[in-house]
Amino acid sequence: MRFVVVGAPGDRRPALFAQACRSLGLPEPRLIPWTDVLRGTDVVLAPDDVLRIDSPGEDPAADALLRGPGDPSRVGGGARWYSTFVAALGRIQDAAARAGARLLGDVEEIAVMFDKRRSHARLAADGVPVPQALPPARSYEELRALMDELGERRVFVKPAHGSSASGVVALQTAPGGRVRAVTSTAMNGTGLFNSLRVRTYEMEREVAALVDALAPDGLHVERWLPKASLGGRVFDLRVVVIGGTPTHVVVRTSRSPMTNLHLGGVRGDVAAVRRVLGRDGWHRALDVCARAADCFPRSPMVGVDLLVLQGMRRFAVCEVNAFGDLLPGLTGLAGGPAEGLDTYTAQVRAALPEIAPACTT
Repeated sequence: MRFVVVGAPGDRRPALFAQACRSLGLPEPRLIPWTDVLRGTDVVLAPDDVLRIDSPGEDPAADALLRGPGDPSRVGGGARWYSTFVAALGRIQDAAARAGARLLGDVEEIAVMFDKRRSHARLAADGVPVPQALPPARSYEELRALMDELGERRVFVKPAHGSSASGVVALQTAPGGRVRAVTSTAMNGTGLFNSLRVRTYEMEREVAALVDALAPDGLHVERWLPKASLGGRVFDLRVVVIGGTPTHVVVRTSRSPMTNLHLGGVRGDVAAVRRVLGRDGWHRALDVCARAADCFPRSPMVGVDLLVLQGMRRFAVCEVNAFGDLLPGLTGLAGGPAEGLDTYTAQVRAALPEIAPACTT
C-alpha cells in the first residue's frame, strides 16, 4: 500500500502529508501534479495505491489551467474554475476505478463543498444550523431589492465558488441610501484583485460595481449573523472533523468581519472559549460540527467554520471545506483520538486500520 497525492508541487499540504507518512514509517507518497491532471495527462495508478485529492493550492500554472490565463491574484472566473475542477475530479475518479486503486474521499462531496449554494442547501436540509440564505441575486440592484423586501440590513455576499474569503463582501445598509462594504477585494481600472488587507467601501457606486463584477460567476448571499467576541475581538472556530469526530480546533479572532488568518486574523485561546461556553456549550458546538461533517459521510476529513453567536448560546455553520486541514503546528484536542497529532498525521492514522490493517499491528 502506498499513498498517492494529487496536489500542487511546492504547496505545504502535500509536504505535510508526506511528513506525516514518514513519521508513521510509511513510504513516501507519490505526488501527481494538478497541472498534469488539468492538461489531460493520464493518471497512472497501481491496484494497491491509495489516492488522496488535495488542493490545487496557489500554483499559478494550475490556476491558469482552471480559470484561464491572467494574474493569479485576480478575483473572478469562479464558474470556469469550478467546471474545470469538477471535470478533473471525474477523470481522477475514473483513473482510480480503472486501476482498482482506493480513492480516499469522494469527488461528488468535494464538488458540493466547493459550491456554497449546494453545500448550504445540504446542511440546511439535514437540520444543521446555518445562516438564512437569500434568494439568488444577479446584480447589486436585485440584491438590494431582495434585502429591502426581506428587511435584511446586513448580509454576507459570497462567490458561489471560492475559498480563502476571495471576493467575500460583508455588506451593511442603512436608511438614506448609506452602504458599507468590508472586503479583501481591491478594485482598480482593470478588475478585482485579492488583497491581504481588509478594506471598506462606502460609496454606493463602488459597492454596486463590486457586486456587479462578482455576480456573473454566481453569488451565495446569506444573513450576517452577529458573532460573539472575546477581548474586544469577534471570533469563530475552524474545526477539523476526521472520521466523524471533531479533532482539531482553531479560534480565529479579528477586529473586522473577516476572521481568516491570512487577512490579519489572529489565533485565539481555545481554553478561553471553552471556559466562556462552559462544558455543555462546548460539547454542543462540537456536535454541530460533527453533524455538518455527517452530511458528507464519504469524506474522511471536513473542515467546518463555526459561528459562535452573540450570547455564546447559539451556533451556525457558515462554511464547510474539503481542504480545510492546513493548520501547521496545531495538535488534536486533549483526550480525543488525535491528541498530540497534527491534522495530517491524524488523518493517516485514522485511515490505516481500514486501508492497511497490517500497518497498525
